Amino acid sequence: MKGLKTLSKWLVVLGAINWGLVAVLNYNLVTVLLGQWPAVETWVYALVGAAGVWGAYAMLTNTKKK
Repeated sequence: MKGLKTLSKWLVVLGAINWGLVAVLNYNLVTVLLGQWPAVETWVYALVGAAGVWGAYAMLTNTKKK
């Protein structure tokens, strides 16, 4: 479970960096890297979103699993 938690945190961080690039430079790194594979691009966005929901749930419920 610890590995999944770490992966989730990194997905949230990378998603935030990507959105920052989109906002400041109009540069979508996910599209640049995976634009040829729209299905994979969609899965990446879904995984980042799921990681964000999981992180929000953990913060709101004050879950501190080790």
